[in-house]
Amino acid sequence: MAVLQRLDGNDKDLGGGFTVRRLLPAARQRSVGPFVFFDHFGPVTEVPGVDHDVRPHPHIGLATVTYLFEGATMHRDSLGTQQLIEPGAINWMTAGRGIVHSERRPEHLKDTSFVNHGLQLWVALPGEHEEDEASFVHTPAAAIPQLQIGSAQVRVLVGAAFGVTSPVRPATPTVYLDVQLQAGGNLALPAMRGDDAAQTPFELAVYPVQGDIHIDQQTVAANVLAVLQPGVPVRITAQQSARLALVGGAPLDGPRNIWWNFVSSRKERIVQAAQGWEAQRLGQVPGESEFIPLPEQRFTP
Repeated sequence: MAVLQRLDGNDKDLGGGFTVRRLLPAARQRSVGPFVFFDHFGPVTEVPGVDHDVRPHPHIGLATVTYLFEGATMHRDSLGTQQLIEPGAINWMTAGRGIVHSERRPEHLKDTSFVNHGLQLWVALPGEHEEDEASFVHTPAAAIPQLQIGSAQVRVLVGAAFGVTSPVRPATPTVYLDVQLQAGGNLALPAMRGDDAAQTPFELAVYPVQGDIHIDQQTVAANVLAVLQPGVPVRITAQQSARLALVGGAPLDGPRNIWWNFVSSRKERIVQAAQGWEAQRLGQVPGESEFIPLPEQRFTP
Protein backbone atom coordinates (compact mmCIF):
# COMPACT_ATOMS: atom_id res chain seq x y z
CA MET A 1 0.00 0.00 0.00
CA ALA A 2 1.44 3.35 -1.01
CA VAL A 3 -0.30 5.20 1.85
CA LEU A 4 0.92 3.91 5.21
CA GLN A 5 -1.45 6.05 7.27
CA ARG A 6 -3.69 9.09 7.22
CA LEU A 7 -3.53 11.84 9.82
CA ASP A 8 -6.68 13.95 10.27
CA GLY A 9 -5.01 16.51 12.52
CA ASN A 10 -6.57 18.57 15.30
CA ASP A 11 -7.88 22.12 15.40
CA LYS A 12 -5.81 24.40 17.65
CA ASP A 13 -6.93 27.86 18.76
CA LEU A 14 -3.86 30.11 18.79
CA GLY A 15 -5.78 32.91 20.44
CA GLY A 16 -8.42 35.43 19.45
CA GLY A 17 -10.35 32.75 17.60
CA PHE A 18 -7.51 32.12 15.12
CA THR A 19 -7.68 28.36 14.51
CA VAL A 20 -5.17 26.18 12.69
CA ARG A 21 -5.23 22.53 11.70
CA ARG A 22 -2.21 20.78 13.25
CA LEU A 23 -1.14 17.58 11.48
CA LEU A 24 2.31 17.07 13.05
CA PRO A 25 3.37 16.03 15.58
CA ALA A 26 0.81 13.26 16.03
CA ALA A 27 0.68 10.34 18.42
CA ARG A 28 1.07 7.93 15.48
CA GLN A 29 3.62 10.01 13.57
CA ARG A 30 6.09 12.30 15.28
CA SER A 31 7.88 13.41 12.12
CA VAL A 32 8.17 12.98 8.35
CA GLY A 33 11.78 13.32 7.31
CA PRO A 34 13.05 16.42 9.15
CA PHE A 35 9.54 17.93 9.46
CA VAL A 36 8.33 17.77 13.06
CA PHE A 37 5.49 20.31 12.91
CA PHE A 38 2.81 20.98 10.29
CA ASP A 39 0.19 23.71 10.68
CA HIS A 40 -2.38 24.64 8.03
CA PHE A 41 -4.08 27.98 8.66
CA GLY A 42 -7.04 29.42 6.77
CA PRO A 43 -8.39 30.31 4.44
CA VAL A 44 -9.64 32.88 6.96
CA THR A 45 -10.89 36.39 6.26
CA GLU A 46 -9.05 38.95 8.35
CA VAL A 47 -11.21 41.99 9.06
CA PRO A 48 -10.28 45.36 10.57
CA GLY A 49 -10.37 45.39 14.37
CA VAL A 50 -9.82 41.64 14.81
CA ASP A 51 -6.41 40.88 16.32
CA HIS A 52 -4.80 37.62 15.20
CA ASP A 53 -1.25 38.91 15.68
CA VAL A 54 1.26 36.46 17.13
CA ARG A 55 3.25 38.30 19.81
CA PRO A 56 7.00 37.77 20.26
CA HIS A 57 7.91 34.21 21.24
CA PRO A 58 11.12 32.14 21.20
CA HIS A 59 12.40 29.06 19.34
CA ILE A 60 15.44 26.81 19.62
CA GLY A 61 16.74 23.80 17.68
CA LEU A 62 14.54 24.17 14.61
CA ALA A 63 13.89 26.11 11.43
CA THR A 64 10.45 27.56 10.71
CA VAL A 65 9.30 27.42 7.09
CA THR A 66 6.46 29.82 6.25
CA TYR A 67 4.57 29.68 2.93
CA LEU A 68 1.45 31.62 1.97
CA PHE A 69 -1.14 30.79 -0.67
CA GLU A 70 -2.99 34.06 0.00
CA GLY A 71 -2.61 37.09 2.25
CA ALA A 72 0.36 38.71 3.95
CA THR A 73 2.20 38.67 7.29
CA MET A 74 4.87 40.94 8.73
CA HIS A 75 7.76 38.99 10.27
CA ARG A 76 10.03 40.69 12.82
CA ASP A 77 12.74 38.98 14.85
CA SER A 78 15.46 39.54 17.42
CA LEU A 79 18.08 39.74 14.65
CA GLY A 80 16.45 42.98 13.54
CA THR A 81 14.80 41.39 10.49
CA GLN A 82 11.64 42.98 9.16
CA GLN A 83 10.20 41.03 6.25
CA LEU A 84 6.81 41.19 4.59
CA ILE A 85 5.77 37.61 3.83
CA GLU A 86 3.64 37.31 0.70
CA PRO A 87 2.23 34.41 -1.35
CA GLY A 88 4.68 32.14 -3.14
CA ALA A 89 7.80 33.11 -1.18
CA ILE A 90 9.70 30.82 1.18
CA ASN A 91 10.75 32.27 4.53
CA TRP A 92 13.26 30.08 6.36
CA MET A 93 14.10 31.12 9.92
CA THR A 94 16.83 29.09 11.61
CA ALA A 95 16.42 29.30 15.38
CA GLY A 96 19.57 27.39 16.31
CA ARG A 97 20.63 28.38 19.83
CA GLY A 98 17.74 30.83 20.08
CA ILE A 99 15.65 33.45 18.29
CA VAL A 100 12.55 35.50 19.12
CA HIS A 101 10.04 36.61 16.49
CA SER A 102 6.56 38.01 15.97
CA GLU A 103 4.04 37.62 13.14
CA ARG A 104 1.60 40.49 12.72
CA ARG A 105 -0.88 42.03 10.31
CA PRO A 106 1.04 44.39 8.01
CA GLU A 107 0.42 48.08 8.61
CA HIS A 108 -0.82 48.66 5.06
CA LEU A 109 -3.60 46.11 5.65
CA LYS A 110 -4.73 47.37 9.08
CA ASP A 111 -7.95 48.82 7.68
CA THR A 112 -8.51 46.23 4.95
CA SER A 113 -10.27 42.87 4.82
CA PHE A 114 -8.18 40.15 3.21
CA VAL A 115 -7.84 36.35 3.17
CA ASN A 116 -4.92 34.67 4.93
CA HIS A 117 -4.10 31.10 3.93
CA GLY A 118 -0.89 29.15 4.23
CA LEU A 119 1.32 26.56 5.88
CA GLN A 120 3.84 26.90 8.68
CA LEU A 121 6.18 23.96 9.14
CA TRP A 122 9.07 23.27 11.48
CA VAL A 123 12.19 21.39 10.46
CA ALA A 124 14.31 19.86 13.23
CA LEU A 125 17.93 20.85 12.80
CA PRO A 126 20.48 18.02 12.70
CA GLY A 127 22.22 17.41 16.00
CA GLU A 128 25.46 19.06 14.91
CA HIS A 129 23.60 22.25 13.96
CA GLU A 130 21.11 22.56 16.85
CA GLU A 131 23.20 25.30 18.45
CA ASP A 132 24.10 27.22 15.29
CA GLU A 133 23.72 30.98 15.13
CA ALA A 134 20.18 32.12 14.32
CA SER A 135 19.44 33.40 10.82
CA PHE A 136 16.59 34.41 8.53
CA VAL A 137 16.50 33.92 4.76
CA HIS A 138 13.72 35.25 2.50
CA THR A 139 13.44 33.69 -0.96
CA PRO A 140 10.98 35.66 -3.11
CA ALA A 141 8.30 33.92 -5.16
CA ALA A 142 10.02 34.82 -8.44
CA ALA A 143 13.15 32.88 -7.40
CA ILE A 144 11.27 29.62 -6.75
CA PRO A 145 11.56 27.23 -9.73
CA GLN A 146 8.26 26.26 -11.35
CA LEU A 147 7.64 23.68 -14.05
CA GLN A 148 4.73 22.11 -15.92
CA ILE A 149 4.65 18.32 -15.93
CA GLY A 150 1.73 17.28 -18.09
CA SER A 151 -1.40 18.44 -16.25
CA ALA A 152 0.50 19.31 -13.06
CA GLN A 153 2.11 22.62 -12.14
CA VAL A 154 4.94 22.04 -9.66
CA ARG A 155 6.80 24.62 -7.59
CA VAL A 156 9.98 23.24 -5.97
CA LEU A 157 10.01 25.23 -2.73
CA VAL A 158 12.85 23.39 -0.97
CA GLY A 159 15.29 20.75 -2.19
CA ALA A 160 15.35 19.13 -5.63
CA ALA A 161 12.73 17.34 -7.74
CA PHE A 162 12.04 16.68 -11.41
CA GLY A 163 15.49 17.89 -12.42
CA VAL A 164 15.34 21.33 -10.79
CA THR A 165 16.69 22.61 -7.49
CA SER A 166 15.33 25.32 -5.21
CA PRO A 167 17.68 28.10 -4.09
CA VAL A 168 16.50 27.41 -0.51
CA ARG A 169 19.28 25.46 1.20
CA PRO A 170 18.20 23.19 4.08
CA ALA A 171 20.65 21.68 6.57
CA THR A 172 19.72 18.09 5.61
CA PRO A 173 18.26 16.45 2.48
CA THR A 174 14.74 17.90 2.36
CA VAL A 175 11.96 18.25 -0.20
CA TYR A 176 8.93 20.54 -0.17
CA LEU A 177 6.68 20.90 -3.24
CA ASP A 178 3.56 22.92 -4.04
CA VAL A 179 1.57 21.04 -6.71
CA GLN A 180 -1.56 22.10 -8.57
CA LEU A 181 -3.45 19.47 -10.56
CA GLN A 182 -6.00 20.19 -13.23
CA ALA A 183 -9.31 18.32 -13.13
CA GLY A 184 -8.59 14.80 -14.33
CA GLY A 185 -4.87 15.46 -13.99
CA ASN A 186 -2.11 13.27 -12.61
CA LEU A 187 1.50 13.41 -11.46
CA ALA A 188 3.94 10.50 -11.35
CA LEU A 189 6.04 10.97 -8.24
CA PRO A 190 9.34 9.08 -8.42
CA ALA A 191 10.94 7.36 -5.45
CA MET A 192 13.04 10.00 -3.71
CA ARG A 193 16.29 9.14 -1.98
CA GLY A 194 19.11 10.89 -0.18
CA ASP A 195 22.50 11.56 -1.73
CA ASP A 196 24.34 9.49 0.89
CA ALA A 197 26.24 6.32 0.02
CA ALA A 198 23.28 4.16 1.07
CA GLN A 199 20.80 6.19 -1.03
CA THR A 200 18.49 6.30 1.99
CA PRO A 201 14.82 6.47 0.94
CA PHE A 202 13.07 9.71 1.86
CA GLU A 203 10.18 9.75 4.27
CA LEU A 204 7.37 11.59 2.46
CA ALA A 205 3.84 12.81 3.09
CA VAL A 206 1.23 14.38 0.82
CA TYR A 207 -1.29 16.94 2.06
CA PRO A 208 -4.21 17.99 -0.17
CA VAL A 209 -4.72 21.65 0.68
CA GLN A 210 -7.74 21.90 -1.62
CA GLY A 211 -9.65 19.03 -3.22
CA ASP A 212 -9.60 15.27 -2.75
CA ILE A 213 -6.91 13.23 -4.50
CA HIS A 214 -6.05 9.59 -5.18
CA ILE A 215 -2.64 8.07 -4.51
CA ASP A 216 -2.33 4.81 -6.44
CA GLN A 217 -6.13 4.44 -6.31
CA GLN A 218 -6.26 5.16 -2.57
CA THR A 219 -8.50 8.13 -1.78
CA VAL A 220 -7.05 10.92 0.34
CA ALA A 221 -9.52 13.61 1.38
CA ALA A 222 -8.63 17.29 1.52
CA ASN A 223 -6.91 18.38 4.76
CA VAL A 224 -5.66 14.87 5.56
CA LEU A 225 -1.91 14.18 5.70
CA ALA A 226 -1.09 10.94 3.87
CA VAL A 227 2.20 9.37 4.96
CA LEU A 228 3.74 7.37 2.11
CA GLN A 229 5.74 4.18 2.06
CA PRO A 230 9.41 5.23 1.74
CA GLY A 231 11.25 4.48 -1.48
CA VAL A 232 8.18 3.66 -3.57
CA PRO A 233 7.07 5.67 -6.63
CA VAL A 234 3.40 6.68 -6.68
CA ARG A 235 0.90 8.30 -9.03
CA ILE A 236 -1.26 11.13 -7.74
CA THR A 237 -4.53 11.83 -9.56
CA ALA A 238 -7.44 14.22 -9.06
CA GLN A 239 -10.94 14.04 -10.53
CA GLN A 240 -11.48 17.72 -9.76
CA SER A 241 -8.81 20.41 -9.62
CA ALA A 242 -6.66 20.08 -6.51
CA ARG A 243 -3.71 21.66 -4.76
CA LEU A 244 -1.35 19.70 -2.56
CA ALA A 245 1.86 20.01 -0.61
CA LEU A 246 4.49 17.28 -0.54
CA VAL A 247 6.96 17.31 2.35
CA GLY A 248 9.71 15.04 3.58
CA GLY A 249 13.34 14.11 3.32
CA ALA A 250 16.00 12.02 4.98
CA PRO A 251 15.01 10.54 8.36
CA LEU A 252 16.04 12.45 11.46
CA ASP A 253 19.41 11.59 12.98
CA GLY A 254 17.70 10.70 16.26
CA PRO A 255 14.57 11.37 18.33
CA ARG A 256 13.58 14.92 19.21
CA ASN A 257 11.94 16.39 22.28
CA ILE A 258 9.26 18.96 21.41
CA TRP A 259 7.72 21.24 24.01
CA TRP A 260 5.94 24.50 23.28
CA ASN A 261 8.17 26.32 20.75
CA PHE A 262 11.34 24.38 21.54
CA VAL A 263 12.87 21.38 19.77
CA SER A 264 16.00 19.60 20.94
CA SER A 265 17.66 16.20 21.06
CA ARG A 266 18.45 16.96 24.73
CA LYS A 267 15.73 17.32 27.37
CA GLU A 268 17.92 19.47 29.59
CA ARG A 269 18.30 21.97 26.73
CA ILE A 270 14.54 22.52 26.67
CA VAL A 271 14.55 23.13 30.42
CA GLN A 272 17.38 25.63 29.96
CA ALA A 273 15.52 27.43 27.14
CA ALA A 274 12.36 27.68 29.25
CA GLN A 275 14.33 29.23 32.09
CA GLY A 276 15.97 31.62 29.65
CA TRP A 277 12.64 32.79 28.24
CA GLU A 278 11.15 33.21 31.69
CA ALA A 279 14.09 35.48 32.56
CA GLN A 280 13.79 37.22 29.15
CA ARG A 281 17.35 36.27 28.21
CA LEU A 282 16.64 34.85 24.73
CA GLY A 283 16.40 38.19 22.99
CA GLN A 284 13.86 40.86 22.10
CA VAL A 285 12.25 41.98 18.90
CA PRO A 286 13.26 45.63 18.37
CA GLY A 287 10.34 47.99 18.96
CA GLU A 288 8.16 45.33 20.62
CA SER A 289 7.36 45.13 24.33
CA GLU A 290 4.73 42.36 24.31
CA PHE A 291 5.61 38.68 24.60
CA ILE A 292 3.93 35.29 24.95
CA PRO A 293 4.64 33.80 28.39
CA LEU A 294 5.57 30.19 29.03
CA PRO A 295 2.67 27.74 29.30
CA GLU A 296 1.48 27.13 32.85
CA GLN A 297 2.15 23.40 32.51
CA ARG A 298 5.92 23.18 32.32
CA PHE A 299 8.13 20.66 30.56
CA THR A 300 9.01 17.66 32.73
CA PRO A 301 12.11 15.75 31.62
